[in-house]
Amino acid sequence: MTERQDLPERQDIVVIGAGFSGLASAGLLAARGHRVTVIDRHDHVGGRSGRLEREGFRFDTGPSWYLMPEVFEHWFALMGTSVAEQLRLRRLPVGYRTFFEHAAEPVDVGTGAEVRELFEKLEQGSGDRLDSYLEHAATGYTLALEHFLYDDFRDPKSLLRPEILKHLPRLLPLLAGNLHRHIARRFAATPARQILGYPAVFLGSSPRRTPALYQLMSHLDLTQGVQYPLGGFAAVADAMADLARSHGASIQLGATATGIDTGHRQEPGGTGRASKPAVRAVRWVDAQGRARQTPADAVIGAADARHLDGALLPVHLHTHTAKKFESLDPGPSAVLVCLGITGTLPQLEHHNLLFTQDWDDNFARIRRGRPLRDQTSIYVCKPSATDPDVAPEGCENVFILVPAPAAAAWGAGGPDGQGDPAVEKIADAAIDQLSRWAKIPDLRERIIVRQSIGPADFAEQYGAFRGGALGLAHTLGQSAMFRPGNRSTTVDGLYYAGSTVRPGVGVPMCLISGELAAKAIEGITAPGALDPAQFQHRQRTAR
Repeated sequence: MTERQDLPERQDIVVIGAGFSGLASAGLLAARGHRVTVIDRHDHVGGRSGRLEREGFRFDTGPSWYLMPEVFEHWFALMGTSVAEQLRLRRLPVGYRTFFEHAAEPVDVGTGAEVRELFEKLEQGSGDRLDSYLEHAATGYTLALEHFLYDDFRDPKSLLRPEILKHLPRLLPLLAGNLHRHIARRFAATPARQILGYPAVFLGSSPRRTPALYQLMSHLDLTQGVQYPLGGFAAVADAMADLARSHGASIQLGATATGIDTGHRQEPGGTGRASKPAVRAVRWVDAQGRARQTPADAVIGAADARHLDGALLPVHLHTHTAKKFESLDPGPSAVLVCLGITGTLPQLEHHNLLFTQDWDDNFARIRRGRPLRDQTSIYVCKPSATDPDVAPEGCENVFILVPAPAAAAWGAGGPDGQGDPAVEKIADAAIDQLSRWAKIPDLRERIIVRQSIGPADFAEQYGAFRGGALGLAHTLGQSAMFRPGNRSTTVDGLYYAGSTVRPGVGVPMCLISGELAAKAIEGITAPGALDPAQFQHRQRTAR
């Protein structure tokens, strides 16, 4: 978008949820002069990007991969600043270390020429095919940023723009085919296929259920490389909250929304006919237990959309109904294991992936809610490799993520092995698997802090649909225009942002989702990202 965005009339706006989508929309709207109140039941910002501190260890209990850097740069630019001014990024010398079942040694995945050399070792003659694959991935990523991710698809005609139509002959096969087949036609070696296919997990899906268009994800880590914000994603959330506050937004923590009040506004023209219900106020309980009510011209539900409707509106006003959501794929949940380890772990890099040979069985168990095998594909993060402040001197901070079925009935986690039995069984198996695969025989004996988190925790703490860890899976039927929308169909002035609505899963997607909600409130209908050069700020006034 290049047209000038004139300053709108000030509105009272309530944002429910201080995760990344809520902070993104709150910051943008506050910068435009709106009176913004953010409420969140937790005692910190960041939403599912949780944080845990125990005995000198600081854990990120949510996202840990800093991907799609252009999206972060864009949001901070809209706020009149930059990533360089707000965050301390470190580029990882090794993108991630990959352990393959039955392989004698792990392989390190870097960027550029290093990746090509690695693929030639994994599968002789595959270097040229990798170059072509990544070239197409980069093109797909650019197309997604320019034409799809920043569009709420409210107007289907937005898909008929010439710049999109000319790419349809190539895009349609990528949308119709799945990522697994797309990769398998080009690479035969299982390790090569797994390196290119694992980003589907970041999308809450599997390679066989993810459209091939998402090959664009490989551009992010294999071409752009991997960075890490010192302080983790807690630092990113804190920086965004500080910027929102600096523009006048009020962020109320320990505050639980209890209802959205609606009423009828008269249609313009004096016809006397009432429009459909519109938001009037949000009821909430503050950290001291006092009942509060904040008037609202617009409300952004920046949390699980099904939970928000079910908890805050009467049934007849639900947009995201129980019936609709029962037919959707919730994506995986996870068992998380936060470990404080005495001594160092040179066997691990900052990011580590452990892949089982038969991961079709692995994904099938997750999707069908079946028990996991003792050896399963897992992700291990060692942020102390990059950030010395996350662990006491002479110790390591280790975070294990085990993808699991979205089944809250599997239970919750707890400290020191005291979580529900199903969760702790998975945690124990993951610790032992890491010990064997990474050749750390005394790993269990060196654990001095242990905390697990299970599917029930995601359901209870975040209202996550079925206890999912990420948000709705990016299958064909749940991507782009097919994903739940950002606007209520039953209540004027009610909008949604976050990982259950457009554009999708992940921190960058949530930033974009917050921008889509902000655009909708301001009546900006043109597709595409806001132009920082045209995004005027209004001088802050007293609330």
